[in-house]
Amino acid sequence: MIIAAAQFTPVPGDIDANAARMAALITEAADRGAGLVVFAELALTQYDLTAIAADPGAMTVTHDDARLAPVREACRASGAAAVVNAAGRVADGSPTIASFVYGPDGGLLTRYDKRHLYEGENDLFAAGAADGRFTLGGVRFALATCFDNSFPEVAARAAADGCGVYLASSFHGAADRVARYADLARDNGLHVLLANGMGAGSAGEACGRSGAWLPSGEQVAAAGPDGPPELVLTDVRDRITLMADPEIAAIPVRECGEDLVDVRAAAPALLMGDGRHDERGAHAHLRTGVLQRLLAAQDALPDGLRLELVEGYRPPGLQRRYFEEYADELRAAHPGWDAARIHQAASRYVSPPDIAPHSAGGAVDLTLVTTDGGYVDMGTEINASPEESDGACYTGAPGLTPTARANRRVLSTALSAAGLVNYPTEWWHWSYGDRYWALVTGAEHALYGPKEL
Repeated sequence: MIIAAAQFTPVPGDIDANAARMAALITEAADRGAGLVVFAELALTQYDLTAIAADPGAMTVTHDDARLAPVREACRASGAAAVVNAAGRVADGSPTIASFVYGPDGGLLTRYDKRHLYEGENDLFAAGAADGRFTLGGVRFALATCFDNSFPEVAARAAADGCGVYLASSFHGAADRVARYADLARDNGLHVLLANGMGAGSAGEACGRSGAWLPSGEQVAAAGPDGPPELVLTDVRDRITLMADPEIAAIPVRECGEDLVDVRAAAPALLMGDGRHDERGAHAHLRTGVLQRLLAAQDALPDGLRLELVEGYRPPGLQRRYFEEYADELRAAHPGWDAARIHQAASRYVSPPDIAPHSAGGAVDLTLVTTDGGYVDMGTEINASPEESDGACYTGAPGLTPTARANRRVLSTALSAAGLVNYPTEWWHWSYGDRYWALVTGAEHALYGPKEL
C-alpha cells in the first residue's frame, strides 16, 4: 500500500478553496498509486487560531459539512482515503483540532481529536480523550497531531496496540523538529508519515519538509521547505496484517449455519470461469451471504463490465496441499529461512489451512471481464505470486499502468460497497463473514468457519 503526505499552503480562512485543493491532491496522489492521503494540522483553514476564535461557527466543521463535499467526492472517485485535519466540533459545540478520516467510499472511517494541546490552543479548543486508530488495506494506523508527538507514550501506545504506521498532521516551524521523527520511528519500530504545514500561522511560519521514515529511522522521502503543492509517497506493504498473524487466529467464529450453494445454479447471472478441473464442482460453491453480495456488486459495475468468478469454496484438504506446496517452493528458494519465516511468507499468497476463508466458503477469487467475457487488464493474472509478479499482485502495488490501476479501482469500489473486504496481497481475493472480514470491519466474531461440502 502506498500512502502520501500532501503539503500545500492553505488560503487563510477559505475552507472552500482549501477543500478544493485537497480534492485535487487526493486525485493526484491516487493517480500515482496512493491509497491514503494525509494533510497537515488545521490545513482546512490554515493554522490561524485568531481567525478561528473570531468566528468559530464559520471556521469549524463536522465530518459531513457541505464544504467538505469535494474531499468526500474525490475519495469516492479515486478510491483513496484521506486524513483531513480541521477545526472540528463535538456534540456540545466545543471546538477541537480534529482529524477526519474518510474512506475510499467517502464515508467517515474514524475521527481523532488532538489530545495534547499546545499553549494558546488550550484557550480555544477542547482536548480529545481517546487515541486515534483505524485499519485500511490490511494495515493498522495510528493518528497524532503536532504536539502529541512530543509525548513518547503516544507512539509507544501505537506500537503496543499493533499499529504499523504512524500518521502525524503537524505545523512545525523548524527543521530540527521535523528531524525528530526519525527517532520516533526507530524507537517504536513504526513507519512514520508526516504531513507538515506551510505558510504563516499563529505560531509563525511553518517549515514544510513533510516526510516519510522507515521503522529503522531512515528517511526515505521528503518535501521541500516551501514552493508549490507537493506529495511525499512511501510504501507500507510490509505492515499489512497477513493471514498468519496471531491476531487473525484469535478472532472467534460463531458459525451462522448458512448453506454452501452452487453459484452456477443459484445465480446464473454470475459468470463462473471454467479453468478449474474439479469434477465435484466444489470451487463453484459459496455461502449464501457472499453470493448475495456478489450479485449486488455486479449490479453496481459500470455498463460493459461483469464479474468472472474463478474459485470460491476450497475443501480443507486442498487448502492444506496448496499451502504446503507454496511453502516448499519458498524453502527451496530461501534455504536460510526458518520455519516461522516460511509460514509468514507463505501466508501472503495462500492462507494457512486452519483459518482459510476459502475453506469456510466465505472467500472468492474473481476478476473483471467485459459483458461478453472479454479480457480486462488488471495488472497481473489471477494467482500470480509475489515473486513472479514482483509484488504487482498486491492490490495497492506501485508501478501499475493507469489502466490496470483504474480497473482495480472499479472492482474495489463495487465489492467494497457490497460489503466484501480484500486481502491486500491479492487484488483478486475478496471475502465476507470470515476472520479477515471481522478484522477489517471490526466485527466481534466471524460468521463462517471451515466447512465440508
